[in-house]
Amino acid sequence: MDVPFWVWAVTVAAIVGMIVFDFVGHVRTPHAPSLKESATWSAIYVGIAILFGIGVFIFAGGQFGGEYFAGYVTEKALSVDNLFVFVIIMASFGVPRELQQKVLLFGIAFALALRTVFIFVGAAAIENFSWVFYLFGAILIYTAIVQARSGGHDEDEEYKENAVLRFVKKVVPTTEEYHSDKLTTKIDGKRFITPLMIALIAIGTADIIFAVDSIPAIFGLTQETFLVFTANAFSLLGLRQLFFLIDGLLDRLVYLAYGLAVILGFIGIKLVIHALHTNELPFINGGEHITLIPEIPTWLSLLVILATLLVTTVLSLRKNKKDAERGITSPTGAADKGAGRDGLHAQGPGDRDGSPAGARADAPPSGRTAAVTDSSREG
Repeated sequence: MDVPFWVWAVTVAAIVGMIVFDFVGHVRTPHAPSLKESATWSAIYVGIAILFGIGVFIFAGGQFGGEYFAGYVTEKALSVDNLFVFVIIMASFGVPRELQQKVLLFGIAFALALRTVFIFVGAAAIENFSWVFYLFGAILIYTAIVQARSGGHDEDEEYKENAVLRFVKKVVPTTEEYHSDKLTTKIDGKRFITPLMIALIAIGTADIIFAVDSIPAIFGLTQETFLVFTANAFSLLGLRQLFFLIDGLLDRLVYLAYGLAVILGFIGIKLVIHALHTNELPFINGGEHITLIPEIPTWLSLLVILATLLVTTVLSLRKNKKDAERGITSPTGAADKGAGRDGLHAQGPGDRDGSPAGARADAPPSGRTAAVTDSSREG
């Protein structure tokens, strides 16, 4: 697939423009988006991604169009699973509802920049070392096994700070309270970072982990760098709106982890088969290609991905219906049914009882609660 430089330039400019528009038009003024706003903009971003895919079909052919849509659907499904972690982070740090948009948008921008680097590194590795397909395949198969064993997200799950976050909190002065939507503030002439910055770092470092399975998965569906980049970008755009649209529905997707395990495992096997077809490792078949098992075509990949997501969703909804009939509440407690009404609740999405630290009794102490101060103490 030969993509002219001007097409790259226009595409990157459009994506950056959408992120800037999102910040200026929606995030600059702190507020909790309504269900209507979230649904409208989610539909717009999905529509843009679909129109782009249709353009790929028209100008590059059905093969590349199918690869784009297979990659986009897979990345979007993985992004939905990532929202579980975002919910936990928001609740653990007590990010006020009206400030969550800013954390998400900055996190998405960081994820896009980071994944772009990973994409070009991965593309260069694939171009020069065919054995990388074995590595990517192994990563996905291992991730699929871990995903299946985890079975999703349960009510006892809480966010565990990683080494990067612990280091930042240890060496950088941090305020106890939120200061509007500021990432840093001055108190008595000294510069501090706010809990909002800490939450942003948590989201950003989580994105690094997400990229470990996301990038190999997309390369398992297409090796076209342009399609890998655009499928990733369009799956991330609109993720902020999707968070507010379905944070009350996340806990109903009880079988999502199993569905993603099937998809990742399938793509991992697809990558291993492709690696065998391009094999150059001397200790495997004397460095000769192995073509006994036919490669999996794009149309079959797309069919398996869509069918798996459909079955996962249907089975999840059926289980929720049966649980509701038996009086069983949702397993994750992901929803924040009260925050959407006035957009002023200071609890994270997991809060149900109005307690300042969130829904769980083991939530972080007052230093991580969602108190939002004015700037009267700032220098």
